[in-house]
Amino acid sequence: MKPKLIQQVEDARSFLFDRGFIQPEIGIVLGTGLGELVDDVQIEKEAHYTTIPHFPTATVEFHQGKLIYGDLGGKKVVVMQGRFHLYEGYSPEEVTFPIRVMHALGIKRLLVSNASGALNLDYKKGEMMLITDHINLQGSSPLAFKGVDQMGQRFVDLNTPYDPGMCTELLTIANERGIGLHQGVYIGVRGPELETKAEYRFLRLIGGDAVGMSTVPEIIVANHLSLPVAAVSVLTDECDPDNLAPVDISDIIASAKKAEPKMVELFNILIERLSL
Repeated sequence: MKPKLIQQVEDARSFLFDRGFIQPEIGIVLGTGLGELVDDVQIEKEAHYTTIPHFPTATVEFHQGKLIYGDLGGKKVVVMQGRFHLYEGYSPEEVTFPIRVMHALGIKRLLVSNASGALNLDYKKGEMMLITDHINLQGSSPLAFKGVDQMGQRFVDLNTPYDPGMCTELLTIANERGIGLHQGVYIGVRGPELETKAEYRFLRLIGGDAVGMSTVPEIIVANHLSLPVAAVSVLTDECDPDNLAPVDISDIIASAKKAEPKMVELFNILIERLSL
């Protein structure tokens, strides 16, 4: 028996296709406080998550909850304005459902953004980091369900989870435009609580440069679908366990907004240069 997920993806794809979401080339996931890129999209169609069959509903107040289709940099794009998180109570399959739907619509590349905390003490609040690898501490996998082998390889090789070509091009663009772009390892945790001082020390010890509550499931599913993906973190706070101050979520959002224009510039130029 085929997993129910196959039919659910097809239901959502058909719904969106019938409403004009036709052959997008690039999928984009916008993270916390990072919705400004939508302003550059020549929007043709929109669909609120609540209207799309089987889509979860974003419960975080600063996530918009819309799927947007249009033109950006001469390419057709479909943009997730607001993502889903495990800490909202969703399963890994639900969190990554939109990635499977965008792939079913036809995207050839996936770009992901997020807001995260800087574990590397050389990285500062308001800067950006290109994710070159990750550590999954979320306690689950979006591939751990019966019938996953009918949707792709069960044992997905994550030797190179982030597309080298797109990563290299992002670094080239950053260098050309004088945009600071660190490189590093992102650690995905479940949340929603922030880490203790001891946990920050542990995460640094095991090789993390930044920590956040998203992205990793999306990257795993992109690889399951053989979909090239690149991801950029906006660093919204500094996780120095020896000088740790209380963090206010509104301050994290403000920090993301301050750095957002540079992230948008990187994505816009990359999209223009991509050959599909």
